[in-house]
Amino acid sequence: MTEELLFPVGFFIVGILLIVMTMASSFIARLPLSAAMLYLAVGIGIGPAGLELIQLDPLVDAHLLERLTEIAVLISLFTAGQKLGIPLQDRRWRIPVQLASFSMMLTVGMLTAVGVWAMQLPLGAAILLGAILAPTDPVLASDVQISKPGDRDRVRFGLTGEAGLNDGTAFPFVMLGLGLLALHDMGTAGWHWLAVDVIWAITGGLILGYFLGTGVGRTILYLRTHHREAFGSDEFIALGLIALSYGAALLCHAYGFLAVFTAGLALRRVDPTSNFPKRHQAITTPSPREAPAALMQEVQKFNTQLEHFAEVCIVLIVGAMLFTLEFRVEVMWFVPLFFLIIRPLAVYLGLVGIPIEASQRRLIAWFGIRGIGSLYYLMYAITHGLEISLAQQMLSVTLYVIVASVIAHGISVTPLMKRYESSRAKRKNYRKKISS
Repeated sequence: MTEELLFPVGFFIVGILLIVMTMASSFIARLPLSAAMLYLAVGIGIGPAGLELIQLDPLVDAHLLERLTEIAVLISLFTAGQKLGIPLQDRRWRIPVQLASFSMMLTVGMLTAVGVWAMQLPLGAAILLGAILAPTDPVLASDVQISKPGDRDRVRFGLTGEAGLNDGTAFPFVMLGLGLLALHDMGTAGWHWLAVDVIWAITGGLILGYFLGTGVGRTILYLRTHHREAFGSDEFIALGLIALSYGAALLCHAYGFLAVFTAGLALRRVDPTSNFPKRHQAITTPSPREAPAALMQEVQKFNTQLEHFAEVCIVLIVGAMLFTLEFRVEVMWFVPLFFLIIRPLAVYLGLVGIPIEASQRRLIAWFGIRGIGSLYYLMYAITHGLEISLAQQMLSVTLYVIVASVIAHGISVTPLMKRYESSRAKRKNYRKKISS
């Protein structure tokens, strides 16, 4: 196909895809597959294995891919933060916190061992691979995350919070891996890594994002409720707060992913007593009492739309890149080992001491969805000088893990979550009968 036709044909295909997905969204929701699976198939079709409309070399175009995936993750992290309306003192917060800390470290540790002993990787590269694959994905996991305001379900809340937190808590391990590969300054005896990359970057990102989200949210609500000003352009609030918190965190050498997540969390909690309007209708000139709910509703609606658009773009790219890489035999045993042994083991050990039902624990263990966050960390490592041979090996493993996750979790999410919701509803009805 000539270059003159690539641009219009590309627009034509993307336009058809978006319109078809809009018209068929309700039908697809009832099928045992996810939208990401369709995007992936289209990506393969327009890549080198099909029409050759997209020609991306993950090594040559690493800077572009890093920025694209970075933007997608930022949007999704902010959206995840906004979904979590449960008070911070609620015990349910133990689930995502322990998943993003203990389970994260266990996953990195087990993957490091596999990398060193089974894949013959240097220690630094093995740690880096563990850090790339350990975080769950906030972009592709929307089907198992909180979707309704006030939802307190432990499975959805745990998976939403984990995806929001562990995209930041994985960064210290990325920096450790790069440091052991002599691609990052760790300081004498690792003091710089411990003091800056671990303690300060995590703490600073959490605190900075929370204060910015709270400050911006309260200022806008004050202008609306006391002066009837600052109405409209609610989408600018989301984009502005994402850019502000991320930029400020990077300037302070803190983790921007954590800052963006906590900024969204803080904005949602500016008025924790408010709920979304019952009919979820946009309120153009809300009363002072309605202002917090109207603000949260409009910002979250815009963010969700952005998140879906980012998902389309990135999954198409993943599909297009898939057949540009050499398929490695180790992928055949690595993928099932990762999803069927390492992830469940990390979850079960990480959630020790938390009162949670066995069925909920199993769902959390299975839905450790990997995706755009892993691709971002890999591109970050490549742009920071990762050796080409190591980069090619990690690209093959990471992309096939993402594809396997899209397919396996996409097929299982609808039947498993429907079964879980049905069982949950039956237990609620039974408790109501007992109490009455």
